[in-house]
Amino acid sequence: MEPQDRTAPSRPRRSNSSARKAGQMFERSVANYLRDELDDRIDIRPKNGRDDRGDIGGVRTIRGERVVLECKNHQSMSLGSWLAEAERERGNDDARIGIVVHKRRGTAAPGEQFVTMTLADLVTLLGGPR
Repeated sequence: MEPQDRTAPSRPRRSNSSARKAGQMFERSVANYLRDELDDRIDIRPKNGRDDRGDIGGVRTIRGERVVLECKNHQSMSLGSWLAEAERERGNDDARIGIVVHKRRGTAAPGEQFVTMTLADLVTLLGGPR
């Protein structure tokens, strides 16, 4: 009797074009949700290459300090590198904190997506010590 192949069938990979479109749609849904819930000045930012300042602009802490949001719609999570990217972009924007908003599989509802940040950034966001 031959051994059975127990590997799961692989998912078809997204093309660069479809991945880019999915990312843009995710950014738009996040920006629209935050604009409707918080402030009508929140919107998608233009890309600036290596000097990028995050995907969503106009987000502020309770004290009015800028917040960089990096949006991710990927098949697999890479939280460490995503947080590092948000931190670079926080520096480019001279913002107080950087946050990653990432796609939650199984739901398109913007308010149900995941948010990742450091605990120190959470303290700042909630108005704790500077």
